[in-house]
Amino acid sequence: MEQEKRNPVSERLRDFAKDQRILATRAEALFWSQVRAGRLSGHKFKRQVPITPYIVDFLCPSARLIVELDGEPHDTAERRRRDATRDAWLRSQTFEIMRFTNEAFLGNPLRALDTVLAAIEQRSAMPPPNPERPIR
Repeated sequence: MEQEKRNPVSERLRDFAKDQRILATRAEALFWSQVRAGRLSGHKFKRQVPITPYIVDFLCPSARLIVELDGEPHDTAERRRRDATRDAWLRSQTFEIMRFTNEAFLGNPLRALDTVLAAIEQRSAMPPPNPERPIR
């Protein structure tokens, strides 16, 4: 019997994530060019990853680290509240979240990437996360 997935992703969410990969912002495209295929010290990343009920911009599965690049729509009070709720839920699932504005990332991408790498290395030194929460 096939094992049931703990975090099934709806077709609608999966399709939306695919669309988001195509519609990447300039900051997202630059970040992806720097981290894809293990380019950040060998650490693998995925982009526009569904983690039901959300989609995260970038995920380093081995460190359970999420990187979000936020544009102008994240500047409203309502959006900041929604982001805080989302981040709290993701942290409850043992993910760590790093947020950069698009402008901050584009203004100094090497500094942001160094910050991401330091977070990955710090999390890699920690005990492994709960194995009952696999990343799908």
